[in-house]
Amino acid sequence: MQPRHVLILHGWQGSGPDHWQTWLAEVLREQGVDVRYPRLPECGTPCPDRWGRALHEELAALGHDGERIVVCHSLGCVLWLREARRVRPQDRVHRVVLVAPPCPGCRIDELADFFPTGAHAAQIAAAADSTRLVCSDNDVYCPGTGAAHHWGATLGIETDVIRGAGHLNPEAGYGPWPAFADWVTGRRRDVVA
Repeated sequence: MQPRHVLILHGWQGSGPDHWQTWLAEVLREQGVDVRYPRLPECGTPCPDRWGRALHEELAALGHDGERIVVCHSLGCVLWLREARRVRPQDRVHRVVLVAPPCPGCRIDELADFFPTGAHAAQIAAAADSTRLVCSDNDVYCPGTGAAHHWGATLGIETDVIRGAGHLNPEAGYGPWPAFADWVTGRRRDVVA
């Protein structure tokens, strides 16, 4: 079995100890997976340029001797979508999962500079072998048509919609998420369970 290298990108204000990303990092490390889970710069007042530089530094440092996976939540998804066009060929990854990305209409001042992303389907495809979107149908950070339409349909990203799951964070009941660990390790095709 080839080694796996996982980069986890949190959203605005970071992911706390009860968040599924923190749980995932711990579970994967216990299984011997190489996990990078950086705290992005000034996460309470995020700057797209600083976050972008941090992302590219992390991608360059991510192991190249096996499968490379990027796991994003919330603003971390928007970061990936913004920066996909700048991913160097040598830093390309195998799989990306975008969980609960906010949409431009969320009206949170701290997130405004991340929009528009400038993302295009060809750039997303060039940055990763496969990209998957996991979202809910009632995320307050993606009002209107929702993430499935705004990101999934528009960019041609394979999408899993979890009904009534809010922002897919601890407040919505997403702490431990065993299906997610199984997706990362290749034991299942999706994270919906």
